[in-house]
Amino acid sequence: MSARRLAKEQPTEFSFSAENLEIAKQQIAKYPEGRQASAVIPLLWIAQRQGDGWLSEPAMRCVADMLGMAYIRVYEIATFYTMFNLSPVGKHLVQVCTTTPCWLRGSDDVVNACKKHIHEKPHTVSEDGTFSWMEVECLGACVNAPMVQVGDDFFEDLDGPKMEALLSDLRAGKNPEPGPQNERHSSEPMGGATTLLDKEIYAAQGEN
Repeated sequence: MSARRLAKEQPTEFSFSAENLEIAKQQIAKYPEGRQASAVIPLLWIAQRQGDGWLSEPAMRCVADMLGMAYIRVYEIATFYTMFNLSPVGKHLVQVCTTTPCWLRGSDDVVNACKKHIHEKPHTVSEDGTFSWMEVECLGACVNAPMVQVGDDFFEDLDGPKMEALLSDLRAGKNPEPGPQNERHSSEPMGGATTLLDKEIYAAQGEN
């Protein structure tokens, strides 16, 4: 894994909103006295959500102070886990899976669509602020490869044109339906089932 470093430009300060502060306190309360540091990952995630999708250095310090942790310990956690974005992201963060199953099924075409319609380089916000994109490891939908994650949604069974259409819809403010982007409903074979189609099989079982 390449080195993950904090963004050069940082806000001057960070504090949780009243609502998020209550959520953070609820997370901390899950752990016994003296073990509050166990809440560090959920608190960093809350801070990232509040911070427009990325985690600033002041936010890390805020979390460290709440949990009584050394700043460096929180920095180590934030820079280790790729779920934390260390620089600003677009309104829609597109995570493109390029692990072997997706690559074999054409993730290169999905990446090229991102380069064409977002920016040539990953981790770069598009000029209109709508998108940024990045390559990630397996997102766990190999049977529907290639696929991407946008925010909390999975978009599967993609190719170059389908990815371009997805980006166009998102840029236009539409809400494309997550899941397979072809005629599949979930992960069933294309064209429907091909085995165990003889109804007599089940009739014989019923007789027993």
